[in-house]
Amino acid sequence: MLRIRLFRHIVISESHAFAIKTSIDAFDADQIAKLEQDLAKQQARLADAERSLQTKPTKAAAESKRIATDKIAWTISKLADLRRAVLTQSDSRIFPGQYAPVMVVENGRRIVKPMRYQCRPAGKPAIYDTTYPGTYNARRDNLEGFWKDLFGHSHGLMIVNPFYENVSRHALERRELAEGEKNENVILQFKPKLSQDLLVACLWSRWQGKGEPDLLSFAIVTTDPPPEIAIAGHDRCIVPIKPEYVDAWLNPDPRNLAAQYAILDDPHLPYYEYQVAA
Repeated sequence: MLRIRLFRHIVISESHAFAIKTSIDAFDADQIAKLEQDLAKQQARLADAERSLQTKPTKAAAESKRIATDKIAWTISKLADLRRAVLTQSDSRIFPGQYAPVMVVENGRRIVKPMRYQCRPAGKPAIYDTTYPGTYNARRDNLEGFWKDLFGHSHGLMIVNPFYENVSRHALERRELAEGEKNENVILQFKPKLSQDLLVACLWSRWQGKGEPDLLSFAIVTTDPPPEIAIAGHDRCIVPIKPEYVDAWLNPDPRNLAAQYAILDDPHLPYYEYQVAA
């Protein structure tokens, strides 16, 4: 999970901005309508369960009441989130499967395109999304393996400030699992100690399929973590590149992969502080 920053100096025409807002409003309206239908179903389910419990209490009725109550609370929260007009920090977080702005070079110019944060390489079947659900990360040690068709060919950049990782609580606490203890997941927010935006290395692809709309998607390059991330219990880290390497990274020469590895091996290295994510 990442928190993204929009690229500076992006110019969008008024007509494009209106088209984007219209599409967002239409999507939100569709989501609200579906959620309101689900809410009505769960409210009816809750009422049925409560009537059953009043006449003849059963485990099935109690379980139905519990599920309906939980789903009603979730749906009301989701509806409130869709209807609010004030931005929150969560609005800049992205999860696999969501879209984010990615900078690429096209016809010699830097441009920014919205892409899905889970890469589906060109030429692969759409089922890759479920067969390989981890394709939002491109491991540095597999760039000439799984990612060989993109590494050295299709490079991009994201601007990221904090990023988020799942770790095991016992690893965070630097201990072994106790006997009988179940693994517990904790989400940590990692942020540069000196607040700064990071230029994160990505690979991207344009997927085309018969009868399907084109899909632009990307993966973030990851590598071994610095000590402060490793000690927090996580084994991977994004690769922020130095500003002086931007053009070289965005214009790779597939005949000189060594130059691209050299960029990844000389990253910008802030010191990361972490806290449990809200």
